Amino acid sequence: MLTLTLNKSLRRMFALLVLCMGLGLVTSSVYAADEQSSQQQATSKTSDADLWRAVKAGEPGYSTDKGLEADVLINVAGNDGKALRNTYLKPAIGLAVVGVFAAFLVFYLVNGPSKLSKGFSGKMVLRWNKSDLWLHWIMAISCLMLMLTGLVIMLGRHLLAPYVGDGIWAGLIAFCKFTHDWSGPIFMVSWLLCIIKWMPLQTFKMYDLKWFLVVGGYINFGPFKGKHPDSGFANAGEKMWFWTLAIFGLSISVTGVMLVFPTLELPRELSMIALLIHGVSATILIAFTIVHIWMATVLSEGGMECMVSGYCDENWASQHHNVWYDEIKADGTLKYKE
Repeated sequence: MLTLTLNKSLRRMFALLVLCMGLGLVTSSVYAADEQSSQQQATSKTSDADLWRAVKAGEPGYSTDKGLEADVLINVAGNDGKALRNTYLKPAIGLAVVGVFAAFLVFYLVNGPSKLSKGFSGKMVLRWNKSDLWLHWIMAISCLMLMLTGLVIMLGRHLLAPYVGDGIWAGLIAFCKFTHDWSGPIFMVSWLLCIIKWMPLQTFKMYDLKWFLVVGGYINFGPFKGKHPDSGFANAGEKMWFWTLAIFGLSISVTGVMLVFPTLELPRELSMIALLIHGVSATILIAFTIVHIWMATVLSEGGMECMVSGYCDENWASQHHNVWYDEIKADGTLKYKE
């Protein structure tokens, strides 16, 4: 009887021991699995962070698309260029339009126009032929179209879009984009012809320095009043405008072609550089164009007539372009309007 009781007790203890060992093994397995899962999750998070860091840095990966830079998800140069455009370029364009225009408006209100000291003679002297007039106005109109549509494209989302409906804004920006793209070739051809045709008249002379020193004779008060500096066919201010148009017209044309033809397959960095150069060139040309329009219209009495009929008043020629006027009188090429 005692032996039977001991055997039962031993069997129970053995069963209990086996059960405890089993529970221990299960617990150890569960703990190991949890630890392995935690390590995998940590590794996965680290891997994801490294991947996202590489993507944001613009590092290339793998893509089945074989296009240029198709394996780069984020255009780092584009983000940097966008920041430069929004921080510096857009305010500069606004300043070029509003600041330059306002400065000349104040000057006009204080100084008034440059009057002809001897008044109008009534005799009209040939200054520009018909081909010059056509070239000028084709280039001028296409240039103004590019500037106006470019301003809408660049600044319209800030100045116009919040105040018009989405439909109107969508139609307006589409029209501006279309007009901008098709005005470009017209401007480039007319610009090139004007540069080739007028360049011989735009070389700087020593007397041009004096033109700058007395502000072209446009000041109607103080020591500069009544000072009419020597000037050839083009005065120093017109020559400065011409070379500004030549240099920045070239840069805006080249970069415009780069931007409007996606088939060129340009690297992203080069495309952003082209966009920034395009904007800077446009800003400079806009500022100089405003100056040119002011000088040719309200600030110079009789000046606008030159680009309307091709003729200028004889007193205007002798006052503003005396060297050229004396030359055509001396060589017999002076022609009056019949």
